[in-house]
Amino acid sequence: MTKNIRNFSIIAHIDHGKSTLADRIIEKCDGIEQRDMKAQLLDSMDIERERGITIKANAVRLSYQADDGEIYQLNLIDTPGHVDFSYEVSRSLAACEGALLVVDASQGVEAQTLANVYLALDNNLEIIPVLNKVDLPSAEPERIAMQIEEIIGLDAADALPVSAKTGVGVKEILEALVKKVPAPVGSSDEPLQALLVDAWYDNYLGVMILVRVKNGTIRKGQKIKFMANGTQHIVERVGVMGAGKRVICDSLSAGEVGFITAAIKEVADTNVGDTITDVASPCAEPLAGFKEVNPMVFCGLYPTEGDEYEKLREALAKLRLNDTSFTYITETSAALGYGFRCGFLGLLHMEIIQERLEREFDLDLITTAPGVVYKVITNLGKEIDVQNPADLPDPQQIKEIQEPIIKATIMTPEDHVGAVLKLCTERRGAQVSMSYHGSRVMMVYKLPLNEVVLDFYDRLKSVTSGYASFDYEQDSYQMGSLVRVDIMVNGETVDALSLIIHRDSAETRGRALLKSMKGLIPSQMFEVALQAAIGGKIIARETVRAMRKDVTAKCYGGDISRKRKLLEKQKKGKKRMKSVGKVNIPQEAFLAALKLNDD
Repeated sequence: MTKNIRNFSIIAHIDHGKSTLADRIIEKCDGIEQRDMKAQLLDSMDIERERGITIKANAVRLSYQADDGEIYQLNLIDTPGHVDFSYEVSRSLAACEGALLVVDASQGVEAQTLANVYLALDNNLEIIPVLNKVDLPSAEPERIAMQIEEIIGLDAADALPVSAKTGVGVKEILEALVKKVPAPVGSSDEPLQALLVDAWYDNYLGVMILVRVKNGTIRKGQKIKFMANGTQHIVERVGVMGAGKRVICDSLSAGEVGFITAAIKEVADTNVGDTITDVASPCAEPLAGFKEVNPMVFCGLYPTEGDEYEKLREALAKLRLNDTSFTYITETSAALGYGFRCGFLGLLHMEIIQERLEREFDLDLITTAPGVVYKVITNLGKEIDVQNPADLPDPQQIKEIQEPIIKATIMTPEDHVGAVLKLCTERRGAQVSMSYHGSRVMMVYKLPLNEVVLDFYDRLKSVTSGYASFDYEQDSYQMGSLVRVDIMVNGETVDALSLIIHRDSAETRGRALLKSMKGLIPSQMFEVALQAAIGGKIIARETVRAMRKDVTAKCYGGDISRKRKLLEKQKKGKKRMKSVGKVNIPQEAFLAALKLNDD
């Protein structure tokens, strides 16, 4: 029977108290012994706890006895909140019938909240507004409730005041879930139709799959099929996720959420959002919403020491066991040696992978400037996807270059509107809309993604004193006047420093990069020319002066021709040295390319 099952998720911006509220709900339902309880129970990684974000989806089954005397099965599916993981969020929400919208009663609605609420509305979820942190002196629950109605369009008259820290109001949330969230629709007698919510690798059990059964029953020994890739497997283990423990059971029926294992060796063999069905009696059609997830941001990762290449390869292979959304292929650079070209879902995803590589595998990495995927149309009409600036065809062969455009939502206090407008205009943004909600302003802009990947978020936080929030979604591709800027050191192109940028900002960016590199490349015995070029045209130049040895020091007076002879000899030697000399570029010069901004 599904009438006593409630599947729900929690939607919130970073630091609005999502994980703390989940902890209180688990405690209230006696889901875990008090001695085993710890803060942010559902966040398993250290990096999740430190940053206050959720990276991997998680689930927990709880039992709650309501005031009406009935015992309800509550399935909390904890989802990532960041836009980089929006597809995973949409699939997790598709497994639910309701969602708690948690808003900080002192900060109000933020950009990330908006994005995830719209995803929930697209999945026809029952949304229950919750005002968290009402115990703070700065809390303004009435004003924030009005803000929810104005910005999101939800009726917030019955918004629940809660303090996740103290536990006040948690009982009311559980009662609201039982009364307002509908029971799952589906029948155990129908052919098996289950949604693959998430998958992760276990060292002992292989790939574990989190599923939400829509119709039918899934049980041990059953032969199942993944409809997206057509692979077939035999179910070895069925269970549910308790708080901090796994509970093995015989089967999962319509409406239930749990996990299965089926001797699958790699997470790459599974796809989030796929439909699982029975081989003997398959369902008529797969569940809607499945799509392949493609990386949006790319960068090169190189070990600082050449002999750590194999260690980096092993580390990437281990990380990919649990995260198939990032990709990597081998690449070589004349300046940096052997490394990998990696693709990520977005900027946060890239930061997380880099930090995990350095922290968990003790690697020291050089990262090239992040870039995006451009569509290049050649004169012959062929369309090429270009991730690496080095792969861009010759300018004479290019008809047009298209760049990815994002639709960005920015929420900021009205005092900082001017600074945000200026920043967006500098980054070639086109304003879509701007609306005032009390003392906060919501701006929607269309921006080129390559203008955002470098340092847009840091600059936004800087110009708004940290008060702005930013969220984006991929919109379209648009033709742009884009060129490749090559950096040359002593006449040799350094491929790792090449970048594709807009023609109008090419000279400024090239000159700024050369200036920062000039102070980082040590002086040689000969003059070193640093140049930025578009094709064969030099657009900027800086010179690292040569170290000078005083060859005339031994001359005590005498004829000037003696000194001239020594200086001419030195000049010839330096010229010869320059033609054969090699300049080693320090790691700091590559970091300068990353940290470069347009102040």
